[in-house]
Amino acid sequence: MTDQPAPSVCQLLADLHAYRQRTMAPADLQVNIDQRQLLEYTADRAAFVKAGDVVPPFSLPEVLGGTIELDRLLADGPVVLLFFRYEGCPACNIALRHYQLELYPALAELGAALVAVSPQVPGRLAAIKKRYGFGFPVVSDNGNGLARRFGISSRPARRPRPTPGPTGLTWGRCWGPASGNCPCPPSS
Repeated sequence: MTDQPAPSVCQLLADLHAYRQRTMAPADLQVNIDQRQLLEYTADRAAFVKAGDVVPPFSLPEVLGGTIELDRLLADGPVVLLFFRYEGCPACNIALRHYQLELYPALAELGAALVAVSPQVPGRLAAIKKRYGFGFPVVSDNGNGLARRFGISSRPARRPRPTPGPTGLTWGRCWGPASGNCPCPPSS
């Protein structure tokens, strides 16, 4: 067996897009493309937190219990926050699995902590952590307070319907009643 490098997250997401092109109805695919382009074009990069910025302390619930506090993490070394939309997002699942295998071990070697952050309610987020056995904390930023402080919160152009969809979930049960935005990093 050859020791080939893992594909990049960009390649994995390009593969997802190619799969969507083969399997999605053209109108549905266009909605997906338009949403991503809107997020990219309307991102206020001047508001993004930048390298060297001091981030005010925060505390968020870890999805399997307990609380993650920035100050406690920083006492042990640097912290990398990875924002993602929700547990069922295909692109998020691909990226998070990749980060578990490639980024998390490299950061751990450097003494840095990786924390995944989503606005989704903790009960829903626990599923992704359990599914992939993430070694890093997954926290709920329900209401998007932290994402807004970092300038990466955005309201989707089309909010899901308030009635239960095919999975039986409503927006409020999935995201919490106060949420209407999702974190949308520029690489979304």
